[in-house]
Amino acid sequence: MNILEELQYRGLIQQLTDEEGLAKKLSEEPVVLYAGFDPTADSLHIGHLLPVLCLKRFQMAGHLPIALVGGGTGLIGDPSGRSTERSLNTQDVVEEWTEKLKGQLSRFLDFESGVNPARMANNYNWLGDLNVITFLRDIGKNFSVNYMLAKDSVDSRLSNGISFTEFSYMILQAYDFYRMNTDINCSLQVGGSDQWGNITAGLELIGKSTGNKAFGLTMPLVTKSDGSKFGKTAGGAVWLDPDKTSPYQFYQFWINTHDNDVVKFLKYFTFLSRDEISRLEAQVNESPEKREAQRVLAKEVTELVHGQEAAESAIKISEVLFSGNVSILTGKEIEDAFQDVPSTEVSGEISLIDLLLAVKAAPSKRQAKQDIESGAVSLNGTKVTELDKSLQQSDLLEGKYIVIRRGKRNYYLAKFV
Repeated sequence: MNILEELQYRGLIQQLTDEEGLAKKLSEEPVVLYAGFDPTADSLHIGHLLPVLCLKRFQMAGHLPIALVGGGTGLIGDPSGRSTERSLNTQDVVEEWTEKLKGQLSRFLDFESGVNPARMANNYNWLGDLNVITFLRDIGKNFSVNYMLAKDSVDSRLSNGISFTEFSYMILQAYDFYRMNTDINCSLQVGGSDQWGNITAGLELIGKSTGNKAFGLTMPLVTKSDGSKFGKTAGGAVWLDPDKTSPYQFYQFWINTHDNDVVKFLKYFTFLSRDEISRLEAQVNESPEKREAQRVLAKEVTELVHGQEAAESAIKISEVLFSGNVSILTGKEIEDAFQDVPSTEVSGEISLIDLLLAVKAAPSKRQAKQDIESGAVSLNGTKVTELDKSLQQSDLLEGKYIVIRRGKRNYYLAKFV
């Protein structure tokens, strides 16, 4: 199966220029391709995974991917997919975020391979030195205002207004493609479907300026079957930085995938074979309650993003919370597992009743006593029924934590300081 057939099978081609020509070129020689990532935050999020993994799929097929970080375009702002202007960040901030994105991208692509190594690029290297006269005469002259207004990324913003700064973004990205094409013979740009206008603008500039043949390919924007936005949770975006979204939280996002979405996401975000995906699809249809496809999806993507050790830890935390045996968790795993539950700092010796009040697991001493006597309270996975119990150092996990569970689902975390 060639790379285009693989992408078609996985539903990863939304738009493609000259499919026949690109297929021919891909079959004849290794192709240099790129995807761009603007540093609009200090981390990539899971919405960036499709283009990142698309580069990886091309590299596995023998082609030469380039991850382009937009140190220059990140100072301008892409109007695509937005109804309002972006806030402009300072150059220091953009440079800092650019370096962080480079580190994240390096986890997915092989930059050491002697056959088809991936490369990293930063468009500030050419946009930073671009003067306004050159920009207007040599680049801007190739684009009519009518052509630019017809692009969805611009047209969708006209009702609310768009600054000349963001209006010019399309030309800057087109210039990126032109420079990549002329400097290193890059002939293919890939991106999300919201980048179609920017990609085709690049093809326009390359064609007019050089006569070279280049191609564009976009992937669908990921949607969920229930209409909710992909990549968002109650806590906000799902980030690839483990300090912003812990591996456990990341794992939980994927394991909560709806049955209607899980096969699509297995195709999008994993490198599992067709046979394995077909097997999991059959499981979804025949035994959806087992949620095997969701567990495989969560493990595969968490391991891909955070590594095997982090994936195994996330699975361990999930299993422990299901069984209630939290005593086997490490301090780091406790912090990850209970990041979103009420957490209270406690000092010195404290009675169980006062602890329940301190963490707000009970509204009154009377209620706390009733909960203890009825067996509704457990500490670190062990049910406690002694009304006069006081917490000792020996009761703490890792010398610091007490995990309180009231009832079946209500968790609280006490940190002893």
